[in-house]
Amino acid sequence: MDLMQILDMVLHVDKMLGTVIEQYGTLVYFVLFAIVFCETAFVIFPFLPGDSLLFIAGAFCATGAMNPWLLIVLLLIASISGNTINYWIGSLIGHKVLEKDYRWIDRDAIRKTHDFYEKHGGKTVVIARFVPIVRTFAPFVAGISDMTHRTFQFFNVLGALLWILSLVLSGYFFGNIPFIQKNLNAIVLIGVGAAIIPILLGAAWKMMRRVMQRS
Repeated sequence: MDLMQILDMVLHVDKMLGTVIEQYGTLVYFVLFAIVFCETAFVIFPFLPGDSLLFIAGAFCATGAMNPWLLIVLLLIASISGNTINYWIGSLIGHKVLEKDYRWIDRDAIRKTHDFYEKHGGKTVVIARFVPIVRTFAPFVAGISDMTHRTFQFFNVLGALLWILSLVLSGYFFGNIPFIQKNLNAIVLIGVGAAIIPILLGAAWKMMRRVMQRS
């Protein structure tokens, strides 16, 4: 298998999972672990499949091709450790930057970002799990903004549990229904929208109240 074939398999593993299982057997656990870990640990991999991969993996577990509990445990370890590494990378870079007296750095903005993550960072870390691309950057930004490690880890674990369990088990119970297979992306978007829209409306309402109070 050449480099392009490997890259194509990684980028479309959610669509090729059956083939991967047939060709590599139990090594599929390592492949899924590596993909989830890299997507959550490094900001250069936001394009890796996430939600659809977990859902489809759960569907294959229902057919007996994989052990669902082994898969869930491995993916929880991958997602929690990945986010933790991403957080520490962000924290290291943020501190290194702040040690230098760069004029182009808005220290007040960093302080406000830190305060935001202390107040709302937990919800951000949890909800970001269900939003492609955002889930890759959320722990990195949490590290840069100096969100306390204990707070981050609590919501990191909570978010991982909700993300992995909801999608893998949903795939396990419903993934082999033809209608859901054909409309998976739309269903995921609806679910994400249901989680995010109330928060956005709440934030907009708070901003409007502040503007009205000032005026």
